[in-house]
Amino acid sequence: MKIESLRGTVFTYPSRRSVDSAGHSHPGPEKDAKMAMLTITCDDGSEGHAFGPVEVMRQHVLDAFFRKVMVGANPFMREQIWQDLEHWQRGSAGQLTDRALAIADQALWDLAGRKLGVPVYQLIGGYRDKVPAYGSTMCGDELKGGLSTPEEYAEFALKLVARGYKAIKLHTWMPPVAFAPSIEMDIKCCAAVREAVGPNIDLMLDGYHWYSRTEALKIGRALEKLNFAWFEEMMDEQSMSSYVWLSGQLDIPILGPEYMGGKHHTRAEWIKAGASAITRAGVPGVGGITPTLKVAYMADAFGMNCEVHGNGAANLAVCAAIKNCQWYERGLLHPFLEYDEVPAYLNSLADPMDADGFVHLSQKPGLGEDINFDYIAAHTVSTY
Repeated sequence: MKIESLRGTVFTYPSRRSVDSAGHSHPGPEKDAKMAMLTITCDDGSEGHAFGPVEVMRQHVLDAFFRKVMVGANPFMREQIWQDLEHWQRGSAGQLTDRALAIADQALWDLAGRKLGVPVYQLIGGYRDKVPAYGSTMCGDELKGGLSTPEEYAEFALKLVARGYKAIKLHTWMPPVAFAPSIEMDIKCCAAVREAVGPNIDLMLDGYHWYSRTEALKIGRALEKLNFAWFEEMMDEQSMSSYVWLSGQLDIPILGPEYMGGKHHTRAEWIKAGASAITRAGVPGVGGITPTLKVAYMADAFGMNCEVHGNGAANLAVCAAIKNCQWYERGLLHPFLEYDEVPAYLNSLADPMDADGFVHLSQKPGLGEDINFDYIAAHTVSTY
């Protein structure tokens, strides 16, 4: 069995998400957005699919890297293919990103699951069939009735609890919001949400990412009084020493790194240095399911949780395949958006959640995404 071809498909779909000047997602008017889908086809007709941003999975990435490494390879040799692609990163001048690598890796896992007739989370090993989810909010905004005040965060938190969430993570205000960043507003928001939901809902904060050590310490001590479950990415992650210092000052668990590059290698250094009590990895951010599992297993050996960053079928599969992950991150959520609305390019949600806050794993072979291939074909912009 050999990989015969790779195909990139760019298609449009309706979206009500907009991005501000700093790259943060917010609600907006409906518009056509673009998505790319990678399809790997083998000589026996088996296929695997994975979605990704168009700007990440460009034609050059397929021609210069993916096809050179993958065409003619055994698709079940995922580790070998991943290692070969990672080695190409050194000379790629930044064109073969970890996020691109993750798309190829996801498609390989999807292909294996489809070929063998099993869900990927069971192919990995399988630990559970449902995972508790936390509701992860969008960043704060200046939209009346949205997430513009601590009181609006509190009101939205009550709606999330009524929906079934047993935990909520707050993304507070960041530039270009006029008053951001603001230590005082972050603390007021966290206090308002805690007062609204009571003591039995786990709360986490992922606010402004460039606070100083002393600013982060002030927020962290406030979060301890509010009994928050963790404190995430509050300083520049390029300064691991700052996280070591903060971890030594606070009792609240520090979670990280989230966006720092370096795949599992960087996470190993953070664990060794004691920079966080909970480690962090997400399939798109560290280069695929394959390296995310490396992080999770390494953390397990040190008695640490590895909280998986972000939503989506691949991240959900990892959450269900390991023991040392407490939550699945479901979001991003906002009062003006309906997360449970099925995207046009799927026939059903990849992460349906019940009234008790559990996301149930699809039993479909592969990553479990119920792809609407007819929709994609009808809305294809280009293939390469």
